[in-house]
Amino acid sequence: MPEEKEKKSKYSALAEKLTYKNESIWLSLSHAEEKQFENLASEYIDFIGKCKTEREAVLYFTEKARLLGFSDITTFKGKVSPGDGFYWNFRDKNLALVKIGDDFNFTKGLNIVAGHADSPRLDLKQNPLYEDTEIAFLKTHYYGGIKKYQWLNIPLSLHGVVVLENGKKINLNIGENESDPVFVISDLLPHLSHKIQGDKKIGEAVSGENLVVIVGSRPVKDNSIKEKVKLAVLEHLYNNYGIKEEDFISSEIQVVPALKPREVGFDRAIIGAYGHDDRVCSYLAANSLLSGESVKKTSVALIMDKEEIGSVGSTGTDSLFLHHLYTMIGSLFENNGQVSLGAIRQAFLNSSCISSDVAAAINPPYKQVHDIQNAAKLGYGVAITKYTGSGGKSNANDADAEMVGRIRNLLNSHKIPWQYAMLGKVDEGGGGTIAKFVAYYGINTIDAGVPVVGMHSPYELISKADLWATSRFYNTFFAEFN
Repeated sequence: MPEEKEKKSKYSALAEKLTYKNESIWLSLSHAEEKQFENLASEYIDFIGKCKTEREAVLYFTEKARLLGFSDITTFKGKVSPGDGFYWNFRDKNLALVKIGDDFNFTKGLNIVAGHADSPRLDLKQNPLYEDTEIAFLKTHYYGGIKKYQWLNIPLSLHGVVVLENGKKINLNIGENESDPVFVISDLLPHLSHKIQGDKKIGEAVSGENLVVIVGSRPVKDNSIKEKVKLAVLEHLYNNYGIKEEDFISSEIQVVPALKPREVGFDRAIIGAYGHDDRVCSYLAANSLLSGESVKKTSVALIMDKEEIGSVGSTGTDSLFLHHLYTMIGSLFENNGQVSLGAIRQAFLNSSCISSDVAAAINPPYKQVHDIQNAAKLGYGVAITKYTGSGGKSNANDADAEMVGRIRNLLNSHKIPWQYAMLGKVDEGGGGTIAKFVAYYGINTIDAGVPVVGMHSPYELISKADLWATSRFYNTFFAEFN
């Protein structure tokens, strides 16, 4: 019997030493730590409720950077010292926040945490307004991967900009204040939907062309006008904003859920909101750089655009934006303001990047789509993802083992809760991030971010504990990674 007891003890110790395991953050939290992440959660809820578009997120952090004394990198003239901060607001779509490192050596590379602030949504078409059966509608085109049926019969708001005929830019934000109207895409009642929707696959039951937003039903009182309700809407837009119908053509107006972020569950451990993907990681990246102290290497927090549609265009990561940014940063280190291509190349090759994007957390009723052994769970910490992609790792960034090892050591040495994650079973589907576009420049890149349940829906869920763990990771990465 003593031998049996000794054997169990020996193998228990061996299992403790050799097996990979993690546990819920909630089981080991101190009172002080809980207070920390409740404060962080409160600040984040305020941000995610205010900033429902990439423009709003970029302007939010641009203003915050200015108030903290960061300088506009495009107009700066003068001598640079360690600890100095700079920002580059590019077309109100992208934002780079830069902090000069203590080593003051550009060619040693940069430490980057890069997220994106665009989220799946509906965009108004450029000629959107029409009337049918005395109801006025706005036509939309969906942006990114959505389940169309999720956008029916929920309160919606309009956010964006309209450039008028005279060049003046009008900012719109209608539907968020309690005194504002909201807008709705109406679904077909179940009593009459069997033939039109009932026998179709869920992805085909709602047509993209039927995602039209109700914006009015009160006509002007003039029988000589054919489309009385449409004219009433135009009259309202002109009287309140100076907008004519043609002005829609030079506009970017997004239709987003008019839902407030809220704490979810009796224990308030989960935050429900629109746009966690990926404004939660963009928020943590920017906030970590702005609120942190000195950094060893020059560090950058990036908020990018267009990730949800392939990182395309001049504001997507699949552009020369990073090259332009490195040129600007390198120029700060040179007395004549000129930096060589050789120095830029060295800086690229010596840089490291956290592609700061959310991970798919297990949704228990549908856990069959996950390889549980390689899936993220709410409340288990920041999710590290070596590779994304689909169909044989197609279009993936695949971080090398050395980079993964360095990140593991950083997390473990600082006792930051983390977990490994990949996006579903091998043949189930997949997706990508901005990581592959950053890695294109030779920058060592890995995905790491907050796990999300209900990703790409109008109301996504994250854990406060994961928010806190990811914040700690980004802070530590900026401060110490070398």
